This record gives sequence, C-alpha cells and structure tokens, in this order.
Amino acid sequence: MALVYLSLGSNIEPDKHIRAALQALAAAFPGMKASPVYESEAVGFDGDNFYNLVVQVDTGSTVAELSRFLRQLEDAHGRVRGGERFSARTLDIDILTCDDKVGVIDGIELPRREILKNAFVLLPLADIAPAARHPVANKTYRELWQAFDKSKQKLWMVELPDA
Repeated sequence: MALVYLSLGSNIEPDKHIRAALQALAAAFPGMKASPVYESEAVGFDGDNFYNLVVQVDTGSTVAELSRFLRQLEDAHGRVRGGERFSARTLDIDILTCDDKVGVIDGIELPRREILKNAFVLLPLADIAPAARHPVANKTYRELWQAFDKSKQKLWMVELPDA
C-alpha cells in the first residue's frame, strides 16, 4: 500500500462538488483522512473563489491507475478539459505525493510543484500531515508552512454546509 496525498479544488458549485468528491473518495479508500476546507481567491485568472483541501489515502493502485480513477471522478462531476490551464473548475484532483517517490511516475511529476508554491495546497497538507517530510525539500510540511510567505496568497477556513 502506498500513502498518497491528493489536493482537491473547486470554484463552480464548490459545496456540491467537494462534498461529492469526498464521498466518492471515502468509498474508494476506506480510512481516508481529510484536512479542513479552505477558501481562497483564484490564482492565475480572475474568477470565483476556490474551495481547496487535501486528503490522505492508502492505495494499492499504481500512480497511473490512481490518476485514471481521479480523472474519471473529475469527469463525472462535469470537468471540462482542453480549456485554459488557469480557469474555473467543477472539480480538480491532483496527486501531490505517493510515498517518497520523486520524478515522473506514470506521466505524473512527483512531488507536485504546487506544494511549495501555493498556500491552498501547503496549508491543508501541513494540517493533515504536519510531521511528514517533503521528499525533495526534506523539511516537514509544518516547517514549510511556517516559512511560507503568507502575504502572497490569502485563504481562510470554511465549513461545507450540510447537504
């Protein structure tokens, strides 16, 4: 089994899509753990605010198999592909890390660069796995968050309303 961290984001009906994704992931990965949900302004384009969080799963799947599953989950929630890289999303799920793998694994770059660049990825990762170490930076996610320039990106914790 591999320990995997996934980032989830949505800015189109985020309550609906994040909740549905969490239900699907919990069904597929018993024992899944989720960070708090954060809201942040869109990065790289003008758009509605995003909801973001990180989940931890254990899986026996390869990176390729997991990636296919996540793409199917995104597609099931109306994800439109082929548009601009920075644009509105019903659901975006990225593999952040898979154990301590480094490099391009099954076409996926690990660890994902956004961990060190975006508060909306690093803070929830630090919440869910504060003592885990980034496989390249060799610092804990708590240490990385403490050193992060928090003035670059604003985010705040939100509660998903009841369905």
